[in-house]
Amino acid sequence: MKVTVVGAGIAGLASAWALTRRGHEVTLVEQGSIPNPLGASGDHHRIIRRAYGPDSGYGEAISEAYVAWNEVWCDLGVSHYDARGFLCVSREAGDEAERYLEGMRLGGWPVEVLEPEAAVRRWPFLDVGSFRFAFHSPEGGALHCRCIAIGMAEWLQANGCDVREQCRAVRIECQTGSVVLDDGEAIEGDRVVVAAGAWVTKLFPDLTSVLATRRTAVVYLDPPADLVGVWETAPVILDVGGGTDGYIVPRSGDGGLKFGAGLHRVPTDDADSNRVPAEGEGEVIRNLFSPPISRIDEYRVDGVASCVYTFTSDERFYAEQRDRCIVVSACSGHGYKFGAAVGRRVALAIEADDVASLVRWLRADRN
Repeated sequence: MKVTVVGAGIAGLASAWALTRRGHEVTLVEQGSIPNPLGASGDHHRIIRRAYGPDSGYGEAISEAYVAWNEVWCDLGVSHYDARGFLCVSREAGDEAERYLEGMRLGGWPVEVLEPEAAVRRWPFLDVGSFRFAFHSPEGGALHCRCIAIGMAEWLQANGCDVREQCRAVRIECQTGSVVLDDGEAIEGDRVVVAAGAWVTKLFPDLTSVLATRRTAVVYLDPPADLVGVWETAPVILDVGGGTDGYIVPRSGDGGLKFGAGLHRVPTDDADSNRVPAEGEGEVIRNLFSPPISRIDEYRVDGVASCVYTFTSDERFYAEQRDRCIVVSACSGHGYKFGAAVGRRVALAIEADDVASLVRWLRADRN
């Protein structure tokens, strides 16, 4: 089949990869460069981990994601995964970290629970009096996003995919499978996959009723000199407990020490607006992490990057079929880790003409 994929974030790249390796004729259209620094997956590194709440369903789906990523590494001839493990810190009873621990135990995944004193001896950047417990698992780490995007784009070009950068789609003709570009060209095909991230509502404005766009940012920090070595070997921190909705990725690959928080998230109706970080924004994000990070004022801001995501009300993947078009929206800011598996599932759905099964998997529906 001839398939046009709109958007070269991880969902689009992986869909093009899976379709190409299965013998389909694929055109990949990206409005910016690959990787696009304004895209949700245009950053240096993202977290992959097994931890999800006990009723999520995604804790089971992540096993398929690991298998799919291994297929990507095989095709690229190199792994862009830093398996440094992950850490969660609980500050309040019933917080996200505690739910993650429950999910890890339910799934039978390896986990080590540490009292505050023991955790601080191992990771002295933590404030011993600010949290209830921490837990660590070896089954997680960092995915190097930009390396993955560059490698997948090169693989696609080498394997016959028509990769078009700086090429913006302005209209999707779902009934005919046509993608109209900003220069007037129409790319005809049998199927269209729209994985346009936060820009999807520009192509389908009616989706604003189910997809809310949020603008956030991450800060890159230089830690105090005596903690540099500790951070170099630290696991990724999936959750810092309480209501911060905070995560930390240590220096890995080309990416520096990164802090991001769900509290620093604002609604927007335009994925292109408000993308330049405001003065002092890095310090605002940094300060959300005290507690449980000690000596937070000693962390120097090295840079700030804005991000835009679409969110569903239940923070799960969104997908639907519109005639010859499949629309796939990433998992509310935490879907990168599933990217390779999403691409495989999209390819299978197109071949079997079974989008319903794709939707069930994307939503981790156990029924």
